[in-house]
Amino acid sequence: MNTKPSDLLDLTGRTALVTGASGTIGGAIAKVLAGAGAAVLVHYHNDEAGAKAVYETIIASGGAAYLCQFDLASDAQRADGFALVAQKTGGIDILVNNAAIQPVQALGSMDDKDWRALFAVNLDAAASLTRQMARALIARQSGGAVINIASIEGLSPAAGHAHYAAAKAALIQFTRAAALEYGAHDIRVNAISPGLIDRDGLISDWPEGVARWQEKVPLGRMGTPQDVANAALFLASPMSAWISGENLVVDGGMMSTSHW
Repeated sequence: MNTKPSDLLDLTGRTALVTGASGTIGGAIAKVLAGAGAAVLVHYHNDEAGAKAVYETIIASGGAAYLCQFDLASDAQRADGFALVAQKTGGIDILVNNAAIQPVQALGSMDDKDWRALFAVNLDAAASLTRQMARALIARQSGGAVINIASIEGLSPAAGHAHYAAAKAALIQFTRAAALEYGAHDIRVNAISPGLIDRDGLISDWPEGVARWQEKVPLGRMGTPQDVANAALFLASPMSAWISGENLVVDGGMMSTSHW
């Protein structure tokens, strides 16, 4: 019996937690997963209005969604928050570690507090939530999918982003290590490394950077949140059932260009 491609992208009956879903990329991922049939936990820390807008869009489209708020930088709130949402939904099948901060700061001006604050959100939270989800899935004897939103800066850093690039590089390697350890339990772990993704105000905030990008990128444009969300749907779905430990670069071909 042949399976239709559309069936392979069907997430009906599954529950997904998307961290940082109040933001541009996280919101797009939450809406795409909900559109494929998943019940989506729309996580946020401070941006309640942004999270509610994503939640309301999903509900208005006939999807299922829940709002959840906790601080990913807090060990206690991560543990309690994950336990609460898992209890509320009966268990999470898909985890998208999307939340991140991206301050621009010269390496020489950073102190240990700056470094640790970024790693707490961009790396430690993803590792913690992945471990918690894996323990729950193993106890349920159920497979699942983890998707870590990394960055092409984890492969090629930019000035002023030493801590960000280092955390994203570590997240890519964590993805591979977690895929290795959890594969026997049918838990797939993959990463997505986006390139420059458009957002409101980006061109006015960084005109020279956008111009450099658009001049060099092979596909001739910035990415959209939808581009990343579509990749997340693929990695969350049965269509990628035999893919684990991979880092899917979604950058319009930028990493294929010359860097010298």
